[in-house]
Amino acid sequence: MSALQISIKGQSFTPNRIFCIGKNYDEHIKELGGKTPEEPVVFMKPVTSIEVPFQTICMPRHGKLLHHEVEVVLLIGKEGRDVSELDSLSYIAGVTVGLDLTLRDVQSRLKKASLPWEISKSFEQSAPLGIFKSYDPDIINLQNLSFSCSVNKDIRQRGNTCDMLFPIKSLICILSRLWVLQPGDIIYTGTPSGVGPLESGDRVYIESPVIGSFSWTLAS
Repeated sequence: MSALQISIKGQSFTPNRIFCIGKNYDEHIKELGGKTPEEPVVFMKPVTSIEVPFQTICMPRHGKLLHHEVEVVLLIGKEGRDVSELDSLSYIAGVTVGLDLTLRDVQSRLKKASLPWEISKSFEQSAPLGIFKSYDPDIINLQNLSFSCSVNKDIRQRGNTCDMLFPIKSLICILSRLWVLQPGDIIYTGTPSGVGPLESGDRVYIESPVIGSFSWTLAS
């Protein structure tokens, strides 16, 4: 997927880095028995983990319990360092929804051993990504954006960005202090409660009313 190009309003972006935010919704933290962080939990996925909509996702072979995690996803449109919260939204070129697929059994084992999460979250096809919609604050309210995930038409997750522990403005500000943000950077902003298992043969749907609906099929 390294050759993937994202086009928005005549501009073409090559996916650069995928930043992911963990533990950004209180109810999700509670359902996994975690503790509320004092600062954003950040991890990364390779751009090769991206899968475009309406494709087949192969069940990973190095774990047994694959979970869906639906998230609002941002595309950065310009370089930024030490971005202020006041200016932060101007760095967003596009918005969509995506899945952070997670091997929960592998993640649990790694957590118990105080080891990094990468092999539970950064495998091939672990970042299914919807089609980005150009960010227009008059159309997409990032402070109050609803989104959901269904499996075989059964709604599993409902979320709204108003419930984030670290709002999008803060996330961009904080990430830009740690890294120089670049055009093509992608930010997964965290998942709400309701995460659950996926099995071969399932069809998973994610959507947001102002962005669109996207789906993938799971296969062995």
